Amino acid sequence: MVRAGSVPQRFQNYPHHRTKLWAVALCAALVGGVAACADEPRPPVQVDTPPDPSFVREVVRPSGLARHLEALQAAADANGGNRADGTGGYEASAAYVEEQLRAAGYEPRRQEFSYGRRNPVDAFNILADTGSGSGGVLVLGAHLDSVEEGPGLNDNGSGVAAVLEVALRLAEQGAVSRDRIRFAFWGGEEDGMHGSEHYVEELSGAESAAHVAYLNVDVVGSPNGVVFVYDGDGSDSEEAGPEGSGAVEQAFVDILRSEGVEALPFGFIEDSDYDAFVQGGIPAGGLFTGDAGTKSEAEALTFGGQAGDQYDECYHQDCDTIDNVDMAVLEQMTETLISATFSLGGIDGGLATGAATEQGAG
Repeated sequence: MVRAGSVPQRFQNYPHHRTKLWAVALCAALVGGVAACADEPRPPVQVDTPPDPSFVREVVRPSGLARHLEALQAAADANGGNRADGTGGYEASAAYVEEQLRAAGYEPRRQEFSYGRRNPVDAFNILADTGSGSGGVLVLGAHLDSVEEGPGLNDNGSGVAAVLEVALRLAEQGAVSRDRIRFAFWGGEEDGMHGSEHYVEELSGAESAAHVAYLNVDVVGSPNGVVFVYDGDGSDSEEAGPEGSGAVEQAFVDILRSEGVEALPFGFIEDSDYDAFVQGGIPAGGLFTGDAGTKSEAEALTFGGQAGDQYDECYHQDCDTIDNVDMAVLEQMTETLISATFSLGGIDGGLATGAATEQGAG
């Protein structure tokens, strides 16, 4: 996750009066297809009943999450201690994700892009789709790169592990969805969210309109964390997301509430990959457990942990290793993510046989 200035984390859901760029972006002079001003109809966000929590707990495997984190740690250890974009650590991380997806029956592809003027970085996203579903696209995304200062196992190996585990478990269950589900692993996030921006800019007007929602997972295993859900309807911050984001927020809130967790709202503050989707008019939401901010007394009473300390003392540091990830928190967030995927993607029971395949950017 990109550092978002010096505003205390808990109150960063009050951005600096940013205008609603997501509405402007559809008709702004951007280079990509999303700039087209055609009034493409967007399918409404449909929220189905999520699966029974006991089923979800059986599906999500803590051993799988641990295996993913171990592989990302090994990628950093073998490549100078980090997994930053354009490095061997990033390539090794990508190779692991691709290997896991292929073994599950997906056909991942690399979406290449570059950024930077003086010393351009050649980078890529990894995209993989379910074969079922038609019309709409539900995207689950996590950034794959770390900062140069450390291995980035909470930021954002935790999100990568969660999205990858959802992809693997859906394939194992033979899940058939109403909407095509796309799993995205973004490059260039720590340098300015270049991968997700490239993805959205490359969408045509029709492709953008086909995107039902984007679910962002960035920092979801914080050792002194809380549970934040992005404030899609803007009821607790200065800005709502695009139409439909409130339904995404409510889906997450309801899933967590059914498990006895009262999530806190967190505003769209341009600090992670959801921002490109928000600016592109695509409904967005997701999960976050805190990074550089300080846990309040009220939060400690609700979620446990130590008031007055950072949510993650190792945020953007070399100590952000596998030992820095709270596995219980990561497991809970992964269960919430897969429940939201069932609910928002229209997966009926997850017991029918379906195939995984490669699809284009739209």
